Amino acid sequence: MTSTREARAAIILAAGQGTRMKSPLPKVLHPVGGRAMLDHAIDAAEALGCERIIVVVGGHSPEVRDHVVKRLGEDAIAVQDPPLGTGHAVRAAEAVLGDFVGQVVITYGDVPLLRAADIEPVFAESEGVTVIGFEARDPAAYGRLVIEGGELLAITEAKEASPEVLALTACNSGVMAAPVGLLFELLGEVTNANAKGEYYLTDVVELARKRGEPTRAVFADEDAVMGVNAQAELAQAEALFQKVQRETFMAAGVTMPAPDTVHFSWDTEVGGGSTIEPYVVFGPGAKIAAGARIRSFSHVEGASVAGGAEVGPYARLRPGAKLAEGVKIGNFVEVKNVSMGKGAKANHLAYLGDGDVGAKANIGAGTIFCNYDGFFKHRTTVGEGAFVGSNTSLVAPVSIGAGAMVGSGSVVTIDVPTGDLALARAPQVHKAGWAKRFMDMMRAKKAAKV
Repeated sequence: MTSTREARAAIILAAGQGTRMKSPLPKVLHPVGGRAMLDHAIDAAEALGCERIIVVVGGHSPEVRDHVVKRLGEDAIAVQDPPLGTGHAVRAAEAVLGDFVGQVVITYGDVPLLRAADIEPVFAESEGVTVIGFEARDPAAYGRLVIEGGELLAITEAKEASPEVLALTACNSGVMAAPVGLLFELLGEVTNANAKGEYYLTDVVELARKRGEPTRAVFADEDAVMGVNAQAELAQAEALFQKVQRETFMAAGVTMPAPDTVHFSWDTEVGGGSTIEPYVVFGPGAKIAAGARIRSFSHVEGASVAGGAEVGPYARLRPGAKLAEGVKIGNFVEVKNVSMGKGAKANHLAYLGDGDVGAKANIGAGTIFCNYDGFFKHRTTVGEGAFVGSNTSLVAPVSIGAGAMVGSGSVVTIDVPTGDLALARAPQVHKAGWAKRFMDMMRAKKAAKV
């Protein structure tokens, strides 16, 4: 016998103006772990298996709307304009949900650390209203959850709470779930008879109790439900995100001598048995296989590094870089959109952009893949076992054959056949005595001015 789970939808509130951020970038688009906070909220909704995800945006932020449309499509947009409180924001999604039947969870685009596992308990019961609470280290101005016998009696705002209620440490995160029909029936009864003239989502709990509907609270960690409203809080969320990432990777067997100096993105992959030295930064799309070593002060983004490969120190891997087993990328080497075969090396001061480097090829110091002609990008191919001498410019499109050699200081514009030696530089000329004569003349001029 199989059980069927009730359908789920998520309403993500992202219509706030975020004025405290003091930034031209809308608040919910600020990144944590290299990913917009709003995307973290959408990720959680998708991981919950929500068949409908509605994002409530404001008329003041076309960038937020465009971001949502690009990811989820036009039918994921609800507009709250003007903003009249959280209850009003949720009601803006009612028409967009249409004939959806099931449970709805309300989350926030500025709560980037909340994961599906934190939200899942709100769906344990299919009736009534469930909110997510947290035990606050410092309750301060948070709304308090008044709970008795496992039942949520009220959500009381701090400014309206008695001393007894203020002593409670169970606080409201703002996340709430209910059957879709019940949710919007209750919201239809919410009034704006308050000092701000706004419609509060929290009023739903009291209205549900008056109807005799179950009201309950489930709890998440305080850090998981933290909201971001200012730059200092954004930095705090980033620090918490990084802490979790570091602990997760070390638990999986990744060696990090100074973990607090290593920064990860939301999608970084690092295999156990690899080593990440101090002051390494991973941008989005980095995949590090087991047994690799990323040395200090390197930056890796959109790149894959196989086991046994070594990167850095002071190296940069850009999107499209693919390093096979045993590849060595040394100090001040930049690799972009280049596949490097097993055991290939570029140990010093090089730029490799748009190309392929064969197994065991050696790229000398100062080598440049000249990939851009001012209008188009072109590829450079270096064959297996080839040797490119120092201070060489390979002007793409160009190919260096397997086992070929390029003499130091060459500017190569024509393909080099397999096994050949290419020399593309002016012959060395000596002018006898010229340097002595020049120096004597300049010394005399300088002496005459003294």
